[in-house]
Amino acid sequence: MLDYWLLQFSSINPSAIASVYAVLLSFILSNCVAFTYVKTFQGLSYSRAFVQALILGSIVVSIAMQAIGDNIARGIGMFGALTLIRFRSSLKDPRDMIFIFSSLAAGIATGVHAYIVATIGVISFCLAAFSIYRSPWGSNTYFDGILRFNIKNDTNENEAIEKALARLCSRHVLVTLRELGQGERSEYAYQIKLKPKNSSVELIKALNTLETVRGLSILLQESTIEL
Repeated sequence: MLDYWLLQFSSINPSAIASVYAVLLSFILSNCVAFTYVKTFQGLSYSRAFVQALILGSIVVSIAMQAIGDNIARGIGMFGALTLIRFRSSLKDPRDMIFIFSSLAAGIATGVHAYIVATIGVISFCLAAFSIYRSPWGSNTYFDGILRFNIKNDTNENEAIEKALARLCSRHVLVTLRELGQGERSEYAYQIKLKPKNSSVELIKALNTLETVRGLSILLQESTIEL
């Protein structure tokens, strides 16, 4: 039977069993981090290369930490070797950076044979990520997008626009207003938040019923997320 305390032992030259156990555990824990990232991702499509990097990066760090062990000279040599590598990939989402840190932390913990810390840490991180994803500040947005159109300067038309927005939107704020056609028409831009049971299609249909509405478009936040 495998002695658990032998696996917890950390030295300059760890045993083969401890090394295999550390690499396998880093692979399992990094898969948990990658699974959490995919399930809580809120864009249109995630990068498969990034998800694979989460898993492979944890394994590499675990191997590096075992190779260094308690040897200061090895640590300095490893640091010098890593300075030759230049990582030029830019992360536009701070959330991606946090997931990279969590994956690397799992690799570091398993590499120094702190298996309990690695397991509890990754489980806690994944549960926290799912909790935030399900929370109101993780799933809801203050505005759904931007509505643009231009209409003829007419009091009745303006009132009809306001009634349609009030009926279909839970929140709407005028962002820009400028004159067109030497003052005969005006272009409006609203930030809108649709009511839960209403869609952007219904809003477009309601506004298209007005005769003087031209150039109607809705730019939703979901459509601006990079693939």
